[in-house]
Amino acid sequence: MAARVLIASDDLHGRVRRLGAELSADYPDGLVLVAVLKGSVCFFADLVREITVPVEIDFLSISSYAPDSGRVRIVKDLDADVSDRDVVLVEDIIDTGLTLTYLLGELARRSPRSLEACVLLDKSCRRIVPTPVRYVGFEIGDEFVLGYGLDFAERYRNLDVVVSGDLDALRADPDAHVQQLFER
Repeated sequence: MAARVLIASDDLHGRVRRLGAELSADYPDGLVLVAVLKGSVCFFADLVREITVPVEIDFLSISSYAPDSGRVRIVKDLDADVSDRDVVLVEDIIDTGLTLTYLLGELARRSPRSLEACVLLDKSCRRIVPTPVRYVGFEIGDEFVLGYGLDFAERYRNLDVVVSGDLDALRADPDAHVQQLFER
């Protein structure tokens, strides 16, 4: 099965522009944007450039899920103190809600003035934990997505589109879509 484009580059950038305008309007005195590494980096970088109020940036990195546990842990923590600050956590994708709920809980314990989430892609059909997401780029179905920061085996992050990939083909060969997607 071939990969297919779900969200074109122009649509991505238009939606990021809208999200940047919303964040700027909602936080006229500025905000702290926290990116979850690595998947959100492309979205995050474009989003930061669209914000027209003072913005401070910081990063979190989490471990992969431990086998059969559904648990992650923070492996790179924030450098900044976010107490009494307006904080927006930026994620590439939310599906079950487990990771986002965990991260929002961890950040809430640091006493921010406000705390919201901004995600590029929302797979609400897979939600296990009801998780409030104030800023959503796109709702998508239950498909495996690549590009614009999202990867398989560290490949495809640099695509300027979001594509639906064939997970079975990728498991057999992580480069299964490389020729198709990078020679278009």
